[in-house]
Amino acid sequence: MAGGLETEPGFTARWRIYFSERFPPLQHGVLIAAYVIGALAFSARLHGRPDFPGPLPLLGAFAVTFLLFLQLRILDEFKDCGDDARWRPYRPVPRGIVTLRALGRLGVGAAAVQLALALLFDPRLALPLVAIWIYAGLMGVEFFVRDWLKARPVAYMASHMVIVPMITLFITAFDWLPRGAPDGRLGWLLAMSYCGFCVIEIGRKIRAPADEEAGVETYSALWGRRGAVGAWLAAMALTGALAVGAGRVVGVPGLTAVFAALLLAAALGVGVAFLRHPRPGRGGRFQLLSGIWMLGMFLVPGLAPWLPGSGVAS
Repeated sequence: MAGGLETEPGFTARWRIYFSERFPPLQHGVLIAAYVIGALAFSARLHGRPDFPGPLPLLGAFAVTFLLFLQLRILDEFKDCGDDARWRPYRPVPRGIVTLRALGRLGVGAAAVQLALALLFDPRLALPLVAIWIYAGLMGVEFFVRDWLKARPVAYMASHMVIVPMITLFITAFDWLPRGAPDGRLGWLLAMSYCGFCVIEIGRKIRAPADEEAGVETYSALWGRRGAVGAWLAAMALTGALAVGAGRVVGVPGLTAVFAALLLAAALGVGVAFLRHPRPGRGGRFQLLSGIWMLGMFLVPGLAPWLPGSGVAS
C-alpha cells in the first residue's frame, strides 16, 4: 500500500541531513567567526590601526574562511569514501543521501564565490587563496604518500595542520595587505593557530572504550587513553604559551595567561575524570572543551586590547 511505502528525502532535505551530520553550519559558524574576528582584531592592533576592523573585511574573511572549511570537509569525503563505505556506512555519502559528484559541484561553486570575494576586496588576495587550494588538494591525495602517513599519525596530523596558519595568514591579509607587508610578530598568532587546531584534532578523536569503532582510527585507540589525553593536554599547554606570547605583543599577556590557565585547569579535570571513569559518551567533552579553548585563545588576545580599561585601547 502507498501509505506503507517510505519516501526518500527531497533535495532540500538531503542537504539538510548532510550538513546537520557532517558540517553543522551553526556550530562551525560560531567557531569560524571567533577565529576570523580574533585574527583580524589581533592583526589590526598589532599593525597600529586606530579603529576596529570594519564589517567588509570581517564579513569577507568570514565568508571565504567558512567556505574553505566546507571545502576541506568535502575533500575528506572524497579521500575517505572507500573507508566510509566499508567501516562507516551510516554516513550520508555511503547512505546515498548526497553523492560525491554533488559535493564536488558544491566545492567548485564555493571556490567561485571565494575567488569573487577575494578579487572584489583586493585582487592580491587571490594568490594566497590559490596557495591554500593547492595545499588542500595535496592533503586530499595524502601528499601522494598515503600509506606512509597512515602509519605515522603524528606526521599525518603535523602535515595536515600546516593549512591552518596558511588560512590564518590569509584572514589577516584582509587587514594588512591593502597597507603593505605583515608585521613579523604575526608569527605568534600563526604558531598559536597551528597548535590550537591540533588541540581540536586530538580532542575530537578521543573516545571511551565503548565508543570505539572498528576501522575508525582515533588517538585513544592508537596511543591509549592516557597517551591521547596527555597529548591533548600538552598541545593545550603549548597553545596557551603561544597565546600568551601573542597577547604580549599586543599588550595583554596577563589576561591571556589567566584565561589560558583557567581553561587548562578545567581541561586537566576533564582528562583525569575520563581516565578514571571512561564512560560511554564522555569523549565528547574533549571536543566541546577544545572548541571553547579555541574561542578563548583567539578572542582574548584579539579583542582584549580593544576594550576600554585594557591599557592598550586608544
